[in-house]
Amino acid sequence: MRQIALSLALIALPAAAQAAPIEGKWKNPKDSVIVDVKRCGAGTFCGHVAWASPKARRKADGRLRVGTRLLTGLKADGSGGYRGQAYEPRRQIRATATVRHAGNNALIVKGCALGGLVCKSQRWTRVR
Repeated sequence: MRQIALSLALIALPAAAQAAPIEGKWKNPKDSVIVDVKRCGAGTFCGHVAWASPKARRKADGRLRVGTRLLTGLKADGSGGYRGQAYEPRRQIRATATVRHAGNNALIVKGCALGGLVCKSQRWTRVR
């Protein structure tokens, strides 16, 4: 009986290291942008703008439109999160991105540019 329990525990370990799904619609802290995260390849996720407030579009000088890809090539990083690329339309910056769950209905999205010297993170919440 002990061996069965130990075997089941060892089988469960790799599953715990897998990243939780990030598919869905997520809004930024200011409720000015909703990003739709979907699969865009084998084991890869991308996030496109599904909605942006008029103010957010103005601040980005028209570079933020429905369909703009903000997250590209997110792949599980082996520690429960995802790594890929982020695009910040207002400054037209591409950066490395990390995405981690912060509970069932929140993500921490972090982008770093200039070799990690400049980083910004946001807490996105799931849109129901």
